[in-house]
Amino acid sequence: MRDVKISPDGKTIAFSYKGDIFTVPSTGGNATRLTTSAAYESTPIWSPDGTKIAYASDRNGGKDIYIIPSKGGQSTRLTFNSVAETPEAFSPDGKNVIFSAYIQKPAVNISGPHRSQSELYSVPAEGGRPVQILSTPAVSVAMRPDGSFLYENVKGSEDKWRKHHTSSVTRDIWMYEPSSKSYTNLTARAGEDREPVIAPDNSSFYFLSERDGGSFNVDYLNRKFLCLSSRLHRVDFAIESKSEQAVFSSTEESHRMFRE
Repeated sequence: MRDVKISPDGKTIAFSYKGDIFTVPSTGGNATRLTTSAAYESTPIWSPDGTKIAYASDRNGGKDIYIIPSKGGQSTRLTFNSVAETPEAFSPDGKNVIFSAYIQKPAVNISGPHRSQSELYSVPAEGGRPVQILSTPAVSVAMRPDGSFLYENVKGSEDKWRKHHTSSVTRDIWMYEPSSKSYTNLTARAGEDREPVIAPDNSSFYFLSERDGGSFNVDYLNRKFLCLSSRLHRVDFAIESKSEQAVFSSTEESHRMFRE
């Protein structure tokens, strides 16, 4: 079980399991399978109104972006490039899907596309031509209502699961503001900080961190760092909803957590 994402209303969790996309009530219950193809499908993300889920699938050879009604139905293919594309977020108005892919660097960049150094793109949720947002690597995007967003930067090809790694290549949480084209490093430390998720106040955020010498756990940043999850188990993925819930997966289980 991977890629757990909770719906905007906090009532449903989407996740990937053995190459298909499922949903399940956040309180527990029977899971509903949304995709049934023989392909490998992963990384579901919710639209802001909770009516659609975008995900990645290799059903046509390459890893492309598809969109499907969150209650089930026909999937629609949104991207057609031969490279691997990963859905990261919806735009605040739900009209576009933000995705990462290593397609094309600007002409001024001396390096060519590399798997570890992707770019960030946007494609209309109803279908259309993709547009590049950032030429620098940005994954695990968390959108704010004003169009600014947090993301996890990628500095090199070092294994992201290397335990207790501390160096200049470890990942940080950054904020990008399109209006001013400015970047701000929000965590700025030698260890791993990853997968930011915006809190309901739109200024604080949750993220995964190995700070304090522990395994990956859910932390919360609002002027100070606060560990929220148990240090006894590794946390792989995290997300939150507007109702102050956090959902995370550890090994083959998913858990729901509330912040007081």
